[in-house]
Amino acid sequence: MTPAVITLTDAAADRARHLMAQTDKPILGLRVGVKSRGCSGLSYFVEYAEDQKKFEDVVEEKGVRIFIEPSATMFLLGSEMDYVEDTFHTGFVFNNPNEKGRCGCGESFHV
Repeated sequence: MTPAVITLTDAAADRARHLMAQTDKPILGLRVGVKSRGCSGLSYFVEYAEDQKKFEDVVEEKGVRIFIEPSATMFLLGSEMDYVEDTFHTGFVFNNPNEKGRCGCGESFHV
């Protein structure tokens, strides 16, 4: 059995369900990907998914559907998506075994 591209913590699943319930338009889930950005080269993004794009992987876990951008699959393989609220950061964070380093502010990474 092939492992999921990404897994969700309970906190991430709870937050995702909360956000999706607050939208005023129908959405299928959340889309996760990476963009070329930041001083280390790549950064994660999370957005609402109104439809499934061609070649996207779909992960369904804990009542949440996550669509994985096809170009991000190789960077996200084996990652865990979490949600944190603390003094310095509120939002989704990724525990990614493929990361080789992060920039000083933690907003971008490289593999």
